[in-house]
Amino acid sequence: MQIKSTTKMTVLGLDLEVQSLSAPTPTDAPTLVFLHEGLGSVALWRDWPQQLCARLGCAGLVYSRQGYGQSQATPDVRGASRQVHGQRHGRLLPDYMHHEALVVLPALLQALGIQRPVLLGHSDGGTIALIHASRHPVAGCIVMAPHVMVEDISVQAITAAREDFEHGRLRQRLMPFHADVDCAFWQWNDVWLSDAFRTFDIRTELPGITAPLLAIQGEADPYGTMAQIDDIARAVPHAQLLKLPDCGHSPHRDQAEAVAQAVQAFVGDL
Repeated sequence: MQIKSTTKMTVLGLDLEVQSLSAPTPTDAPTLVFLHEGLGSVALWRDWPQQLCARLGCAGLVYSRQGYGQSQATPDVRGASRQVHGQRHGRLLPDYMHHEALVVLPALLQALGIQRPVLLGHSDGGTIALIHASRHPVAGCIVMAPHVMVEDISVQAITAAREDFEHGRLRQRLMPFHADVDCAFWQWNDVWLSDAFRTFDIRTELPGITAPLLAIQGEADPYGTMAQIDDIARAVPHAQLLKLPDCGHSPHRDQAEAVAQAVQAFVGDL
């Protein structure tokens, strides 16, 4: 039987919510590390990581980034970005995904003794996985609806999310999943809608990925087009692509079985 435990860990001075999933049986399979979307958290994955790890027979790690879920909130999240006693205050900077991929994630993996994981990232988490895999050794990299550059469709959808958060039901829907829902929303929304972020582009970094790579995109994703994973394939010729019909921005929810089968086959070949 798989054992799930959720705790707080201090990483680089930050208290992060961390959930560990033990392998159903002893195994030398790599640990699957789940990296959540821009409004995600440990809880918003629901039981999908546990189901997937049980299906694959591997251990898993799920965590909430700073300001999300039950992790430490960012002080003055809409104020000027600055460092106070070594910790970030204020708005996220356009390089926030690089910081997560190249500073926070390596420190977390080292603290837990996880070497050469399989990264599984969704949306912003997919981008973080790609950046990490371009610089650090991983056993494999799986990305769902990643962002390798900023498209107009993304900005339009994120602008609509702001309207829904301020005047619709989005804030209420997110509240059960974040200790500080305003921190979670605004740190993501403000940076994505900033002028400085419009030039965000990691395509020149992708050729650094030598590990096996699976990129998944829904054909009805309101946050990005197929250009996202087509550009990944151009930069990383060994990448496998999965394009899913009747699928929006969350392939693991919209096409759960198709994604699980693809991940199982991918991990089985590692």
